[in-house]
Amino acid sequence: MTDAIKNRYEFVLLFDVLDGNPNGDPDAGNLPRMDPQTGHGLVTDVCLKRKVRNYVEIAKADQADYEIYVKEKAILTKQQEKAYSALKLDPKGADGKRKGGDDVGQARQWMCKNFYDVRTFGAVMSLKEANCGQVRGPVQITFARSMNPITPAEHSITRMAVATEAEAEKQSGDNRTMGRKFTIPYGLYRAHGFISAHLAAQTGFSEDDLALLWDALSNMFEHDHSAARGQMTTRGLYIFQHDSALGNAPSHRLFERVSVALSDPASTPRHFADYTITVDEASLPEGVRLQRLVG
Repeated sequence: MTDAIKNRYEFVLLFDVLDGNPNGDPDAGNLPRMDPQTGHGLVTDVCLKRKVRNYVEIAKADQADYEIYVKEKAILTKQQEKAYSALKLDPKGADGKRKGGDDVGQARQWMCKNFYDVRTFGAVMSLKEANCGQVRGPVQITFARSMNPITPAEHSITRMAVATEAEAEKQSGDNRTMGRKFTIPYGLYRAHGFISAHLAAQTGFSEDDLALLWDALSNMFEHDHSAARGQMTTRGLYIFQHDSALGNAPSHRLFERVSVALSDPASTPRHFADYTITVDEASLPEGVRLQRLVG
């Protein structure tokens, strides 16, 4: 592990989806998430962080210091008990209640060191069974929003088999069952990210961790293909690096330097080539450097 990062960063992430559902809403029958006022598509920050976690889990395969705290089928108390076990601490006080004090601080530091997503995104780990406190992560990502309104399509799908004999009897010998599936024909989404050197110093988020994050954002969709999500691809990753920990320019001014527009405003976007991406690299604010990793 290297020392914690010393610079502030912001980044713009562009990704698209073709004939898929980038982030279904379980409260709406798994329809693609949408802004009800504008019709623009949405992908939550939780969804994007999940893909980063999945990529790191594949790339590092539970290597030391790169475990994933929030992963499929994980029991969070069991994850936190690892800290108390490794440090040979008792997670409960004499009265059997949640402990505080120095033990929680040691457990929190252990979790940051050993779990990549804790020292990157932070976590609330103040559970009674094995209190590891709370961590505010240095990396934060906004919701992604589509550049144009999306048009969800509903499709009927047929399954040529049934799950049980009882279901087969209801079908009167015809084992076909019907289902529904939602997709959008095409959508280009944009998200913004922020990385705090101040919070990185508290969690130990290092230059190696940063490089892994850029790798994950560039390649996470290559390992996330499914029948539901269709074809998803990272189309742009534009990174603004400040010379200092506090930063040298307001983030919104930097984001404005990356503009996305339809090549033909009268057309309906159906491919990435329908857009024109313009990046203003001239006269960047003093102390800010732009790096284009994708796009």
